[in-house]
Amino acid sequence: MLRRYDHASSMTAFPDAIEHAVLAALGAASEAGAIPTLSDLAFVVERPRDRVHGDWATNAALVAAKAAGMAPRDLATLIVEHLPEVDYLAATEIAGPGFINFTLTPEWFLEVLRIAATGGPDHARGEPGSREKIQIEFVSSNPNGPLHIGHGRGGVIGDVIARALDYSGHSVSREYYYNDAGVQMDLFAASLEALYLQAHGRDAEFPEDGYHGDYIKDWAAELVADLGDELLDVKDRRDQIRRWGLQRAMGDIEETLEIARIPFDVWFSETTLHESNAVDRSIEVLRKRGYVFEEEGAVWFRTTDFGDEKDRVLVKSDGEYTYIAPDVAYHRDKFERGFDRVINIWGADHHGYIPRMKAAVEALGYDPDRLEIVINQMVNVNRAGEPVRMSMRSGEFISFREVLDEVGTDATRYILAAFSPDTTINFDLEAAKSQSMDNPVYYLQYAHARMCSLERFAREQGIERSSIEEVDLTVLDHPAEAAVLRQIDRLGEEIFEAAARRAPHRIATYGTEFATAFHRFYTDCRVVTDDPAVTQARLWLIEASKSVIVAILTTLGLSAPESM
Repeated sequence: MLRRYDHASSMTAFPDAIEHAVLAALGAASEAGAIPTLSDLAFVVERPRDRVHGDWATNAALVAAKAAGMAPRDLATLIVEHLPEVDYLAATEIAGPGFINFTLTPEWFLEVLRIAATGGPDHARGEPGSREKIQIEFVSSNPNGPLHIGHGRGGVIGDVIARALDYSGHSVSREYYYNDAGVQMDLFAASLEALYLQAHGRDAEFPEDGYHGDYIKDWAAELVADLGDELLDVKDRRDQIRRWGLQRAMGDIEETLEIARIPFDVWFSETTLHESNAVDRSIEVLRKRGYVFEEEGAVWFRTTDFGDEKDRVLVKSDGEYTYIAPDVAYHRDKFERGFDRVINIWGADHHGYIPRMKAAVEALGYDPDRLEIVINQMVNVNRAGEPVRMSMRSGEFISFREVLDEVGTDATRYILAAFSPDTTINFDLEAAKSQSMDNPVYYLQYAHARMCSLERFAREQGIERSSIEEVDLTVLDHPAEAAVLRQIDRLGEEIFEAAARRAPHRIATYGTEFATAFHRFYTDCRVVTDDPAVTQARLWLIEASKSVIVAILTTLGLSAPESM
C-alpha cells in the first residue's frame, strides 16, 4: 500500500488512519462471513482531484473486488458498513465504480493550523536521520570552463531534491565529482599553454580539438597577468598551467554555485582515485567476480551480462583508461562509504550511460536499485520569444552565471525547478525578470510579503496577537479560509512525495496552489475587523500560512522577502 508521511504532531496521519480502518473493515466483514479473508491488497489512499469528492479517497474496493467475489460498489458499501470509528472523520461517500471518499471534520484542520502556527516552517519535518543515508551527486561539470545553463538546471534539481530529502528525515550528503584527469584536461591545458606562448610572441600551434570561445582567451590573459613570463622556459610548463587552469575553473564554478545557493558537502577529485590506485583495485574486483576479460590487448568489462548492448573497454591497448574505468572506481567508493542509496543527476546526453553504471554497481556486488539516475533535459534560452544562441562571455554557450546575473537567483532557480526534469525548458529571460503577478516566482514570494504586510498593519493598529490557546479558531468558517487550511495540511505530504519521487517540480506546483489560496483569502477576507475574535483567528491563520510558505520557499532555495 502507498505509504504516506507521518504527521509531525501526535495525531495519526490521516491516510494511515484510513488505511488501517479499511483493513479493519475488510477483516470484520470476513469474520462476519460476508467475504473471504483478503491479504496483500495494493490499494492506495490519496487526495481526489476534485475536492468536492472529499479530502481523501481510496480504491480499496476496486482492488479487492475480484478476490472478494463482489461488485466493487457492493464491496465499498460493505467496507463503509464495517468501518470502525476514525478520529476527525466527518463523512464517507461511495462514488463512481466503487471509490470511497472521506471528508475530514473542521477540527482536523484547526489542529493542523495550531501545529503549523506554533511549530514554524519545520512543523512537518521528518525526524532528522530517521530514514536513509543518501548521497546525491550532481552538476559534476568538467573543470575546463564555466558552467552552462544545462549544468545550472542539474544543480537546481539536485539541490531541491537534497533539500526535500533532508526535510523528509533522510541523512543527505551532497557531492560534486570533478574530472581533473584525462584527455579533456590535457586539451584544456594545451589550449591555455598555446595562448600563453602566443601572448609572449612564441610560435605555438593551438590544438585542433582545443577549447575555443572568449572565456579561454580571457583566462589565458589572466594567466599571463598572474605569472608573466616565468613559465616560458620551464620543463613542467604544461603541468603548471594545468594546475593554474584547474584552480581558475573550479574557482569560477564554486563562485557561480554559491551565487545560485547550491552548496556541497564533498568535492571529489578524479585524480585521487588514480593516486590511491582505486581504479586498478576496482578492475581487480570485477576480474575476480568474472566480469573482466582481455582481447586484442585491451581490458574489457562484460556489461552484456547485465543487459548492456555490448561489452565496454576499461583499459585500452595503449594502457590508457577509458572514461568508464574511474567511474566504476568512483561508484565503488560511494558504496564503500556506507550510503544506503546513491542518486546521480545527469544531463540528457548521459542517458545511454545508465545501463553501464547499473551494470558496474551490480558487478561490484551491490544492489543496482540502490543507484538511481535522474536525467534532466535541455534548457533553451529565449529573449522575448527569440532564441539566444550565443553567449557574450563564452562565445559558445549560455553560461549559468550570465543567466543568474541578468535574471537573479530566485527567478532562475524557480524556473529551473518548476518543470519535471524529463521536460525540456524554454527559459525566456524577459519573462523571468517580470515583476508582476504573472511571474510565478513573484506570485509565490508576494504571498509571503502580503502575510508580513498584514501582520505589520495589525501591529500598527495596536493589535497584539493573543495566545493561540485563548483564541477561538472555530470562527474560521469562510470558504477562502477553509481553502487555505486545506493547503496548509498538504505541506509535509508534498515535500515528502517530491523527495520520494525525485520530483522537485511538485514543490513548485504546490507553492503556486498554496499562494493562490492565500491571495484569494487576502481578497475575500479582511484580517483586522470590528470582530476581535475573527481578527485574532485570522492572525493565527496568517502565522500558520507563513510557516508553510517559508518551508516551500526554503525547500526551493528561494528568498522570503517581507515586502515587495
